[in-house]
Amino acid sequence: MPEQVSRTLRAVTVFLLAFLCLMMRSAFPQGDDEHTKELATWIKANYTKYEYRIAMRDGVHLFTAVYMPKDGSSSLTYPILMQRTPYGIAPYGVDNYLKALGPSEQMARAKYIFAYQDVRGRYLSEGQFVNMRPHNPAKNSPADVDESSDTYDTIEWLVHNIPNNNGRVGMWGISYPGFYVAGGMIDAHPALKAVSPQAPIADWFIGDDFHHHGALYLPHFFNFVVTYGQPRPEPTTKGPPNFEHGTKDGYDFFKGIEPLPLANQKYLDVNVPLWNEVIQHPNYDAFWQARNLRPHIKNIKPAVLTVGGWFDAENLFGALHVYEAAQKNNPAAPVRLVMGPWYHGGWRGSDGDHLGPVSFNAKTSLFYRESIEAPFFDYYLKGRGEMNLPVAWVFETGTNAWRNYDAWPPKFVARKTLYFSANGKLLFEPPTEAGDVFDEYVSDPAKPVPFIDQTAIGMTREYMTADQRLQGRRTDVLVYQTDPLEQDTTLAGPVAPSLDVSTTGSDSDWVVKLIDVYPADAPDPVPDSADVHMSGYEELIRGEPMRGRFRNSYEKPQPFQPGKVSKVEFEMPDVNHCFRRGHRIMIQVQSSWFPLVDINPQKFVDIYTAKPGDFQKAVERVYRSRGAASHVDIWVLPKQAAAPAQ
Repeated sequence: MPEQVSRTLRAVTVFLLAFLCLMMRSAFPQGDDEHTKELATWIKANYTKYEYRIAMRDGVHLFTAVYMPKDGSSSLTYPILMQRTPYGIAPYGVDNYLKALGPSEQMARAKYIFAYQDVRGRYLSEGQFVNMRPHNPAKNSPADVDESSDTYDTIEWLVHNIPNNNGRVGMWGISYPGFYVAGGMIDAHPALKAVSPQAPIADWFIGDDFHHHGALYLPHFFNFVVTYGQPRPEPTTKGPPNFEHGTKDGYDFFKGIEPLPLANQKYLDVNVPLWNEVIQHPNYDAFWQARNLRPHIKNIKPAVLTVGGWFDAENLFGALHVYEAAQKNNPAAPVRLVMGPWYHGGWRGSDGDHLGPVSFNAKTSLFYRESIEAPFFDYYLKGRGEMNLPVAWVFETGTNAWRNYDAWPPKFVARKTLYFSANGKLLFEPPTEAGDVFDEYVSDPAKPVPFIDQTAIGMTREYMTADQRLQGRRTDVLVYQTDPLEQDTTLAGPVAPSLDVSTTGSDSDWVVKLIDVYPADAPDPVPDSADVHMSGYEELIRGEPMRGRFRNSYEKPQPFQPGKVSKVEFEMPDVNHCFRRGHRIMIQVQSSWFPLVDINPQKFVDIYTAKPGDFQKAVERVYRSRGAASHVDIWVLPKQAAAPAQ
């Protein structure tokens, strides 16, 4: 047996536990309520913890904790359910136990062998850590390693060294751990039978976490790297130091580090590798392309259950695109998708019955854990039950109902177009006006449009359903809306803006928001603890920025020619939302969304090295004539096409 780790390792500090929960944003409850205490006591009574250093093919040892069921019999066998994470597998030491195991309490009580591993170069694992380590399809020597090979080698060791395992292994993980699941299912070990990449990272430049269409999500990135991004020179159980912003006003704090070089000068001391890597690669160059996992999601043999949330502020893109790549590139593999009305990791860490004041009228997370996730792993790892899950099991917001489809997006959706028109109208008919017809606003980098009404120091998850009324009343935001709808209109699939624009600058961001406008008689939420009124509420359904310089190519940015009409087209993440009869569909267009998105100087310079003098006001025009018809393409379900899931 490989070396067992000394029991004398100290448990990490209370801060580290809190930090890990913050980073994962999806941790199972680890609090001090009576139920949590009872579960923690039950786990210690029913599991024994072991710690190992598992050798990889290149000799690097990865620290792994294994929780074995206590059954008093050598004849019982269990499948192994594994998570690989860069966030640490605290608490360390065989006498120190996690308070919850696996994806859910239900699965912990169902008895699996649970394995947790610090990935290469993190916490107690040896080796060099590489953020989103690129997949290496050509492994010609033991030195050629990636997350696929580390997963393979770990499983090889586990199935041959952990007693009472049944030879079947599953993987799950949320967010960054979800990336390790997606990477680990490529060229998988034969024992790996079922995987669930949940909110996985797929592409950090196009749509996940830190960039959306090349635009930097500033508070999310800064708050991540200032803690997590600190270097780890040697194995340790200690987490990174805490960071104090000195204020709870995120708008004010992040204005204080624009231009972005100020962040290094004030807070980072040029000592955070990931920050430096990002600012050194402002375009979609080889650095980012190597970290695009989608082309490598091939040769998938395990069953795949990809999970995401419609209101995931971090990795909605990853969930949809990992599923898409797995489905497209592996037609013989059982690949499924689950999308609920959840924030990042909300299917594990909440009831999933609301987000902000928007109610979903059911405990959707509990339904998922009991009726989808647990049966999935039970079937493929224990051989129990039946596998009758559809290809896509998705929650339709608006009507608040689960739907089943044999593909996502559904095959029978119809493409329709919403055109910008005069007097703020949004029409399904194209404009008939000829000539130079446009709406305009002045975008001022000194006074960017706030992304939420209240101040916040980070990227609040509630912004994904937040009321947009105050933003729409600003002079630097264009608003277009339909008349009240005469019948329910259900969108199922991507949202694709096509804007004909001009700017007096040489660069500009274009933010497009799809909004559900409630009628005047909409009932208030119950309970209404925040005194929120839903009469006329403008619920954000989907919002996305496009950095204009990338309108033709992410690899080769191009300036705008001042005053010249240019086309800006991009795709926003999918929605599955029903605009109910009496509601309106609204589109808002703006050129800043602060501090969610860093400020574009509106001058074609390297934004990450921009100087104060580079920031300038610009007159932004959005055209809506017959020859330059700005619009948004949507995909609409035929009436009565979707039946409730059974």
